[in-house]
Amino acid sequence: MEEIVNKVANSSLEIFDLEDYYPNETIAIIDISQWLYEGIVLREKEFRSALAEIDWNQYDQHLVALHCSTDAIIPSWAMMLVASYLQPYAKEIVQGTKEQLLLSYYQNKINEIDFSVFQDKPTIIKGCAKKPIPEECYVMALKKMQDYARSIMFGEACSAVPIYKRKK
Repeated sequence: MEEIVNKVANSSLEIFDLEDYYPNETIAIIDISQWLYEGIVLREKEFRSALAEIDWNQYDQHLVALHCSTDAIIPSWAMMLVASYLQPYAKEIVQGTKEQLLLSYYQNKINEIDFSVFQDKPTIIKGCAKKPIPEECYVMALKKMQDYARSIMFGEACSAVPIYKRKK
């Protein structure tokens, strides 16, 4: 019987997986409508009192997204006030959705990565993530990687789609 050889494992192909950088920190979503009168009216005195009563330490080292789930018109200072309470504890604070939080997180992570390890190598940016990685993150990674990699594909080694090949 002929031995099965894993050609992908033996190739010079480099695999970049955004899931490797997915946050380990707890992600918290804070809906400020809980502190609004009937979910739609911000009464400053009551809002400030409610925020002062919260144990913000519970968000220590969390990634936090602030949003309002109702159609209330929220003054800009309201989200800033909540963020000011979170600032000493939370690792990251974003006004928006979980996806916007992850996008901000990945933007910072991608800027920290040394892409020179992909210098002159054929590379695959792995797709089919099991975690909710915003699609924009793949473009961010490509932009950084393209300065180094000889070629870039997207997907899995068995069925990758060619994206970029450096001209000779």
